[in-house]
Amino acid sequence: MTRYASAVHSTPVGDVLLTVADDHLLSLRVLHDDGEAAREGLVRVLGVVPEDDPSAGAETAQQLDEYFDGTRKQFDLALDWSLTRGFSRAALQAVCEIPYGETAAYGEVAAMAGHPRAARAVGTACATSPFSIVVPVHRVVRSDGSLGQYGGHPEVKQYLLRREQESGA
Repeated sequence: MTRYASAVHSTPVGDVLLTVADDHLLSLRVLHDDGEAAREGLVRVLGVVPEDDPSAGAETAQQLDEYFDGTRKQFDLALDWSLTRGFSRAALQAVCEIPYGETAAYGEVAAMAGHPRAARAVGTACATSPFSIVVPVHRVVRSDGSLGQYGGHPEVKQYLLRREQESGA
């Protein structure tokens, strides 16, 4: 039986809720305002309440700290992709190929995922990604180069992109 556990970790963009399934990262959500809503949504999807465990996602927390310190340019984590399906998974896996400090347009990611006309579907995949930050959906921008909303928090997207560009690609 799968063991689900969660922990909250502080980052420069706010607290994040890390949820693991056994030893794999299942979800990383920035808790902009309502941590309880994030937890309740996860419980609805999983059908179980993840155990509160401060050590859950310790490797993810360490890599996040290194990322925000500017010493990590790529995450090396075991991800549990079970919360994604079909094209969304393909799009998010394509997003992982965007180099640190660079951006790609939604249409470019759609082409990388094998469906060049699916730019809107890439937007949906990015908006619903269970892996904030570690799957760098913040690197996906509109075709005109503008940032977009990033889950209603474009300031977080701008911060992440600026941090990557300043720490050197």
